[in-house]
Amino acid sequence: MDGALAHPSRELMRPDEQGQARLLALDQRLAAIRDAFPFASTDTRMCRLACELLESAWRQRAEAAPVETADSTGCTCLLCSHLPTPPPRRLEDYDWRKSAGAPLLVKTWPYRRELDSVLSGGWAWTRKMSDSDHDLGLRFRNEDDILVFQEYKRVANSVDISGLHRKVGQELTHQASTNGARALVSGLYATHKRAVDEYWLTRHTRGAITLPQANPLDKLTYALLQTLDCLFWHVPPEAELWQEGNLASLVLCRVLDDMTDTRADAVTGEISNFWLGSVSTHDKAMYAASAIALVKYGCMPESHGVLWNTWLMDTTIVWMALTGRHALWFDGIIDELPPLEDCPLCGIEPNSCTGLLSGGITLKSGPQIRVNSLSSQARRLSNLCRTYAPDVWRLFDRELAAFEALHGEWHGDLEITWKILSRTYVAAVRACLAGGNGAREVQLNAGAVGAELFHALNAPPTWKEDTALLAYMFGCAHPHFLWNCVGYRSDAVAGDELDG
Repeated sequence: MDGALAHPSRELMRPDEQGQARLLALDQRLAAIRDAFPFASTDTRMCRLACELLESAWRQRAEAAPVETADSTGCTCLLCSHLPTPPPRRLEDYDWRKSAGAPLLVKTWPYRRELDSVLSGGWAWTRKMSDSDHDLGLRFRNEDDILVFQEYKRVANSVDISGLHRKVGQELTHQASTNGARALVSGLYATHKRAVDEYWLTRHTRGAITLPQANPLDKLTYALLQTLDCLFWHVPPEAELWQEGNLASLVLCRVLDDMTDTRADAVTGEISNFWLGSVSTHDKAMYAASAIALVKYGCMPESHGVLWNTWLMDTTIVWMALTGRHALWFDGIIDELPPLEDCPLCGIEPNSCTGLLSGGITLKSGPQIRVNSLSSQARRLSNLCRTYAPDVWRLFDRELAAFEALHGEWHGDLEITWKILSRTYVAAVRACLAGGNGAREVQLNAGAVGAELFHALNAPPTWKEDTALLAYMFGCAHPHFLWNCVGYRSDAVAGDELDG
């Protein structure tokens, strides 16, 4: 697959008069940050580009003639020939989908332990996992870390435009670092993005314009928008921020998050289905396969000395499976157990996917490699499955052997890991064997077990071992629930409003 940014993008319309006024106000706010923190000049430029792109994309959608995009639905490549048939979905099928997340017993907050939910806790967790490999001390220093999600929303809601220079100059200068300044830029970006959304949706609601179900973004523009957007999330040390391997990991996690939600977004009216509409089915299949390859790469211990953010894809998959919000189980459980023999997804080889944006990615698939005998701890885990779910045991044992071939001997927490796997992966395989019955129950139970046990994945010494195994079972193990749940073909957007 070619790099997403390897081809020139088509021109979009310039922002309208109101958009130009919003951008002028943004320029003044960004200048205040840039003057106080000269080292944040690149971040402010990226924020400005992202906001102008959003303004242009919205106007293009509202006022320009729709552009037809060719979709490779007839592709007969190895990956496209193994795409699942999505089940029919209605709005009421997703009434379990919540954004708040269940509360946790243990919480994490700057300078103290506090975690609001699995949904918001994923950011702090991933930061701790990544930093523990390099021991840069970022997990212990609020002033050197991007704000966690709840704080990020607070900045977006409360930033004082007229007094921003005073805020920057008097309140934050003494303790601010690169990421502290970046948090302010993040707040401005979120505020501007919401203002643009509300402006065009309000005009649509009042009948001044009609927003069509057509996507003005080509693949490159969508990828660029995601690149600019995700730069404000999971921020690594400054020396690695602009390395392509880091950017590729950030973008792929974000794109995968969107693709996992597109079936639900189509019926609820949220925006991810819309923005992904111009990405071809084949490219989406390549992105999903790349995610599998990157999860496998993250399971290899030697990968974690390469980049600070190497844990990101693995933690993202585990987080998605346990939030209770993403339909990894509900849409990933199909009505049969596909054949194991010659499964191209099982044979996808690990890949860091560094060329996602520019150089391109070449994925390789071959026979699945497995160890001849499990380690003692993995064997105990296998025996638990043999006793609890004998109908799933042979597949479970096989996937443990494939995982240890990548990871080496597993030394995780047997009790915690089995509690999670028995209520997620094992239950989901059983649902497939039952013709897909029980998918909703598995989805609900995954959110419940996530709320109960997510805090354990934040706790050394076994947290990395547990996370690696869960990431493999959720993202790579047969029958490939992650692959099954992705929306490869766009549906018409419904819901109360076109964009949620």
